[in-house]
Amino acid sequence: MGKRRVILAVDHGTSGVKASLVTTQGRVLASDAEKTEVIFLPGGGAEQDPRSWWDALVRVSRRLVQSQASGCDEIEAVCVSSTFSTTVAIDEKGDPVMNALTWMDSRGAPHVRRLMGGFPSFMGYSIPKALRWVSRTSGAPSLSGKDDIGHVLFVMNEMPRVYEKTRLFLPSKDYLNMRLTGERAATFDSVHLFWLTDVRDLARIRYDKDLVRESGIDPSKLPPLVASTDVLGHIAPGVADEMGLRQGVKVVAGSPDHQCACIGSAAVEDYQGHLYVGTSSWVQCLVPFKKTDVLHSIASFPTAVGDRYQAVNEQDMAGGALGFLAGLVNGFSAMSAGAAGQGISYNALDEIAKGVPPGSRGVVVTPWLNGERTPVDDMHVRAGIHNLSTTTTAEDIVRAFLEGVALNTRWSLKYVERFVGRRLDPLTIVGGGASSDVWCRIFADCLGRGLRRPPEPIRANARGAAFIAAVALKDITFSDIPSLMEYERVFEPGREASRIYDELFDAFVDIYRQNRGLYRALNG
Repeated sequence: MGKRRVILAVDHGTSGVKASLVTTQGRVLASDAEKTEVIFLPGGGAEQDPRSWWDALVRVSRRLVQSQASGCDEIEAVCVSSTFSTTVAIDEKGDPVMNALTWMDSRGAPHVRRLMGGFPSFMGYSIPKALRWVSRTSGAPSLSGKDDIGHVLFVMNEMPRVYEKTRLFLPSKDYLNMRLTGERAATFDSVHLFWLTDVRDLARIRYDKDLVRESGIDPSKLPPLVASTDVLGHIAPGVADEMGLRQGVKVVAGSPDHQCACIGSAAVEDYQGHLYVGTSSWVQCLVPFKKTDVLHSIASFPTAVGDRYQAVNEQDMAGGALGFLAGLVNGFSAMSAGAAGQGISYNALDEIAKGVPPGSRGVVVTPWLNGERTPVDDMHVRAGIHNLSTTTTAEDIVRAFLEGVALNTRWSLKYVERFVGRRLDPLTIVGGGASSDVWCRIFADCLGRGLRRPPEPIRANARGAAFIAAVALKDITFSDIPSLMEYERVFEPGREASRIYDELFDAFVDIYRQNRGLYRALNG
């Protein structure tokens, strides 16, 4: 057998950096990972140190390359997937001038509201401004302040010295690409949540001078734009040595996590839906049209598949809610034992949830720990555990956390399907949450949709990055990808469980509708 061409695919997520060796046909050969920390600050701050991302990327890549050193396969390219709407301010030398502001950071909200407000208004937006933004960008800056434009406005208005020192604001993926190659650029899809590009013609995406002027952002601080399938350059010699790679390895520009997950799930044809369950979650598909649902924060964004848009929505907390639960359980355990102990694992939570019937005996968890983006853009809403009684058990609450995320996904799916004008069935489920059989079953029953799970669903972003690189290298085309994907298991919804979730879903939505004023009063 001849040498296989291999991609070093980097999946940078909120919780850490994963690296995988993936063939250009989508087969994952080996993987490694390291965790990175999020710094939560008062007032909605959520930061990370970009240098820690880079250090983790180098370490996991070097270990991975060394572990495969005896193999005959050739690493042809590196391609990065990274979190959408995480913003890095760099100086002239390329060094970060502050911590990165993650997709959870909402401190720019007052400045976005000031930018987008005015009379006459609707839902906090000046109607003339909203129409101007939506017609060109397919959306408008989120009033939650969690988009890149909110991050830039926060720095510009509240950290003027940092803003002055900033040479460029880069999306997180493009910061890592700069460290790999020395080249400074963003892709048409990674820059989208700056909300300053005209995407009406996918063949000619560019910054809109009027919107840039209206935002007040210095245009010289915005990065040049390239396509996701462009070869950005070659890996810098010193970096190649540090990572154990040969000289001349190409670096492909790549895509954010949303777009990579879509491609890695093989949902590369119009209206093929995928469900991603990681720290956050989304239901998405490619669409042949530009459209915006302002009321429910769903819009058509550019993708690596250059002639197609993607219907994009995102919910703030999915696996992140389980991490929160595990932290609480471990904290209570440490308090009672007087020591930290070993802590509870996600697998243990799975086993606990498996023993509780669908519906968690009436307990409902709303997982809005960090506000919500879609189908409501509400930075004030918060999580809760509802309908507790003297007969409620800890096991009921564990399962209710899993079900709460699924109910939240169902809330979003309702409007995504309305947006695309059809039922998305089946959905391909990917992300770390898809590794759980219990959670996949809950999602299938709660959504009332069949779910297809590919092998190693946690590697979907890496597989998507590898496919993008394979297209750049002309080994495959995007239309080849569905024939390269296999599915290890299909979950079909059960009638009785689905009936129970139908009733819980109505209660779930009512909890928000009845209490949104209270959330605003408590957290405004």
